[in-house]
Amino acid sequence: MGTHIHEFDAYRSKMNDRILATGNVGIKRFFNLDSAAYQDGALPAKTKELLGLCASTVLRCNDCITYHVIQCKKLGVTQAEFDETMNIALVVGGSITIPHVRKAYEVWDEAGFEK
Repeated sequence: MGTHIHEFDAYRSKMNDRILATGNVGIKRFFNLDSAAYQDGALPAKTKELLGLCASTVLRCNDCITYHVIQCKKLGVTQAEFDETMNIALVVGGSITIPHVRKAYEVWDEAGFEK
């Protein structure tokens, strides 16, 4: 994986530790809820990460896009699955999402996915 992804992971981990160290129960509950939502259930984790990626693209959150692309890599998402997810995000979000679709492909390529 590229430098950008390593820096992203390190920063995310550091700041999550900082936030959770506050001991705030509401914050801890939300973090736990978020983690649990992406576990295998009626939908497999891979599908849930693709849904998260699509939603993050439509909502135009580059940090979220980076996170979900990394998770998709770990779960074995194929190029075709990624491309279809980006197509759905573009159809749902419209042309305003194009810069964020670009970001998703940049991270995809940096993470060493097959092309």
